[in-house]
Amino acid sequence: MGVPFTPPTQKGRDFETKALGIRDFAGMRDVTDPLDPFELAHYAGLVVMRFDEVSHLLSDEARERLLGSGSDKWSGGAVAQPLPDGKKLIILNPVQGLNRQRATLMEEISHVFLGHEPSQLGIETMGKNGEVIARDYRPEIEEEAYGVGAAALVPYLALVRFLSEGKTIREMAKHFEVSRDLVEYRLRVSRLWDEYSRYNEKWPVGSEASR
Repeated sequence: MGVPFTPPTQKGRDFETKALGIRDFAGMRDVTDPLDPFELAHYAGLVVMRFDEVSHLLSDEARERLLGSGSDKWSGGAVAQPLPDGKKLIILNPVQGLNRQRATLMEEISHVFLGHEPSQLGIETMGKNGEVIARDYRPEIEEEAYGVGAAALVPYLALVRFLSEGKTIREMAKHFEVSRDLVEYRLRVSRLWDEYSRYNEKWPVGSEASR
């Protein structure tokens, strides 16, 4: 009996199919080939800039919120105003590691391929503690973009193949240049976690999240 082409859940199948479409567009011939979101961003009409290249446009208070007390409240987003050529400017959180940035950028790319408006980078302060929140967060759309992006970075069939080879989360994360947490997420949503756990020690949730 052959290995299923996609995960066993309806949402998993939907996300996986869309992710494979993105990988096919990117010219990925094998499910184990690492996908580089920074190379793909251009084809999605996105321009990625370093935070320090645009930080001068922010107030001192906004910079402190984004890089200091609020640095764990955002990963990245699109600047609301398009560039003159119609492309979207993407800013990634420089406090987070490169592996986390790759996942964030892939999520923004997925927004484009799925026909969503990318999540806009904006901050508001609320309450006595001055919490930073996203103004346009839409749970269903964000879940789809993150799920599809994660599947594009770590395909289901690649997980199945690597599990059969006895690879650990650490090894899979290194191969795909993503965080260990992202690989664990993919194993869980793909219903492969029990199989992984039978042959490997359980990786603690949230450990070394940056990757």
